Amino acid sequence: MSQANGISDVHYRTATIDGIDVAYREAGPSDGPVVLLLHGFPSSSRMFRNLIPQLSDRYRVIAPDYPGFGHSGVPDRSRFSYSFDDQADILAKLLEHLDVREFTPYVMDFGGPIGYRLALEHPERLSALVMQNAPLYPEEPKGWWATLGKYWNDGSPEHREASRDYLSAESTKDQYLYGVSDSSLVDPDNWIVDYALMQRPGLDEIMLDMLYDIRNNVPTFQAMQRLLRERRPPTLVVTGVNDEIFPGEVVHNVFNDHPEAEFHAIDSGHFALEDKAPEIGSLMRAFLDREVAR
Repeated sequence: MSQANGISDVHYRTATIDGIDVAYREAGPSDGPVVLLLHGFPSSSRMFRNLIPQLSDRYRVIAPDYPGFGHSGVPDRSRFSYSFDDQADILAKLLEHLDVREFTPYVMDFGGPIGYRLALEHPERLSALVMQNAPLYPEEPKGWWATLGKYWNDGSPEHREASRDYLSAESTKDQYLYGVSDSSLVDPDNWIVDYALMQRPGLDEIMLDMLYDIRNNVPTFQAMQRLLRERRPPTLVVTGVNDEIFPGEVVHNVFNDHPEAEFHAIDSGHFALEDKAPEIGSLMRAFLDREVAR
């Protein structure tokens, strides 16, 4: 991969995994330690566009789009289950395809339960862990979560229909701007692109399937908490503490399982990379250089 001034080119690639086209961004030296960037809802690997250049001079950075997200294929719901189990299975096979043996996952939002599944399947491959506005300590579904809580409770058509509000243009925009002190730092293309991609035929049902499957993540969260307690992998938490979805005080519970975790409260919201990428990138780079590239 060619480099200029220490910055590696970003390649936009696609691999066919189980008949599904999986798009991913890749940058950095092919023999560098792997950093796997796992995006949230309803975004894609695009959310890492400002972080990748801060890492790719030394690290092999891979940022996939999950099936149904970004530029990856959108298999019909009749042949692919849009669940966290199946998304993690596709990514595990992608890592095998790319000959990745050890890696540091950067988990955000949906990337949390997906990345935890990868870590739990092969804990010996986990070099370190970076968490940014990622779930691990679920609470009673209230506030932003209230409608989804009702949907998880009974799976009724009525509550599925009500959960479509999470797919609206307004809700998508709010995820980017809530808790951000200077909204002029957030590119409006973010919510426009995310919302436009969700307007493709069938994407609304796919997203509702994924939102409904969140209710099945509790065993994964519990197993990951246990992994942190028992194995104590090098862990960096850089979280937008003003997030209404995963508030800073909830994310802070990581210390209950991993007292040695490095924790940074970022004055931002859910998509903290949009206004705080230089700060997060600097913290992450220092952490990786110290814990991974030794």
